[in-house]
Amino acid sequence: MPLSPSAHVDTFCRDHLPPAGSWPELVFDLPELAYPARLNAATRLLDGAVERWGAERRAVVSADTTWTYGELLARANQVAGTLAGLGVVPGNRVLLRGPNTPWLAACWLGVLKAGAVAVATMPMLRAHELTKIIDASSPTLALSDHRYTEELQAFDLPVLAYGGDSPEDLATRCAGQPTTFDDVATAADDVAILAFTSGTTGRPKATMHFHRDLLAIADTFSRHVVKPEPDDLFTGTPPLAFTFGLGGLLVFPLHAGAATLLVERATPLELAELAAAHGVTVLFTAPTAYRAILASDRRPLLRGLRRAVSAGEALPAAVAADFHEATGHWLIDGIGSTEMLHVFISAADGDARPGSTGRVVPGYRARIVDEDGHPVPDGTAGRLAVVGPTGCRYLADDRQSVFVQDGWNLTGDTYVRDEDGYFHYRARSDDMIVSSGYNIAGPEVEEVLLRHPDVLECAVVAAPDEARGSVVAAYVVLRDGVPPSPVKAAELQDFAKSLAAPYKYPRRLEFVEALPRNPSGKVQRFLLRRRAAGVPSPSV
Repeated sequence: MPLSPSAHVDTFCRDHLPPAGSWPELVFDLPELAYPARLNAATRLLDGAVERWGAERRAVVSADTTWTYGELLARANQVAGTLAGLGVVPGNRVLLRGPNTPWLAACWLGVLKAGAVAVATMPMLRAHELTKIIDASSPTLALSDHRYTEELQAFDLPVLAYGGDSPEDLATRCAGQPTTFDDVATAADDVAILAFTSGTTGRPKATMHFHRDLLAIADTFSRHVVKPEPDDLFTGTPPLAFTFGLGGLLVFPLHAGAATLLVERATPLELAELAAAHGVTVLFTAPTAYRAILASDRRPLLRGLRRAVSAGEALPAAVAADFHEATGHWLIDGIGSTEMLHVFISAADGDARPGSTGRVVPGYRARIVDEDGHPVPDGTAGRLAVVGPTGCRYLADDRQSVFVQDGWNLTGDTYVRDEDGYFHYRARSDDMIVSSGYNIAGPEVEEVLLRHPDVLECAVVAAPDEARGSVVAAYVVLRDGVPPSPVKAAELQDFAKSLAAPYKYPRRLEFVEALPRNPSGKVQRFLLRRRAAGVPSPSV
């Protein structure tokens, strides 16, 4: 598909798209995916919501702030005007740094309105981590929460802070700007965001997503699976820099005319309390959080939810069943990726099957293939391959040919599809443990261990073994009040043997205070693999 004429004056993104021959196949086989050639996602999401539902609807909520759609639109327009006044031109990259707040939402929308490219970053990243992102994306300036500017001082990059009381604060500058703005008429296939993968090894990869992509995830997963309503209030824990959070906490509610409660930081139990106190109806968070809430006395606080979405890691069947028992609703499980922008396999309501991720989201296609890319029969484990209206486009990265092969996006996950079209997660392709000729999926062992009442969290990886090639190594976080000991380790090993084939039990089991996680909340299994191999690495 040829690209439309770009509105970008700075052609950096178009210049660094991967070669056309290495792109995945793109599929637009739903009528709602027929987007016009000129499309600004912020215009459609925000101005379109005001036109459809009015300016007085509640849009963004925080601990101390509530903005209507009209107020959010005015601030986003003022941000866009401020950027234009500072010399930002369409196609420039603008770095965003800060926790989930109304001002971060206004900045993201304002950047898109100005025709620039948003590069949102996790607020917990330090200077050495930001260096790789800044080097790759070459931003023109940064918009940062005033509490998170210190790490940016290491760079030769103009920084405009927001949320403080300085005369140079973004809010002060915006106050002098008109509340209207002529949004840049970007092409539907102009790059709107650079989203850096939450991968756990190597240099970060920047994925390039178009304006139409931001609408496509709302017109597929959100429209057909989440099914939001205008009166919904969304909330969750993933940061807006994480595409799971960007979709679930900003794009989806705006697309539906709903509201979003942006939470800077919350433990699972605090999240449950906030959801109940504010009347949240749609929740986005990880399986770990659901498990922690369900195991606590805050369990009844989940009853007010209408929809609850789980992603980021495999959802244990026991957690899905427990949530249904507590609320009468099934968790909406799903698998997505930064490369695909959001969720492409999922199931909700009566279609949900505990232990299965679900079926292909309308608008996408998926199949299981072998190492040569050939489809395998149902019931056979293989590599998950996906195509749809979104797909992987790495910014100037030779790893494009690894993720995209023969037009299909290869997610790096091992799955099995059953005869009913449901997809069952087995492992990350590089997390499969081969021990004495047996293929052992780490998440399968994790699910067994999580059934033990004393196990709060765990992660399973391969540990090198001279006799068996590899053995199963488990890193376990015990519940408060349960002391680690060799007796407890043996108890957990016997427990695993009692529930799964004996060859799957963890021959090595180590207790840790916490599992290592990256800023998006994913377990950094590469650190655990290093530890299992005896390679020095940061402490777990």
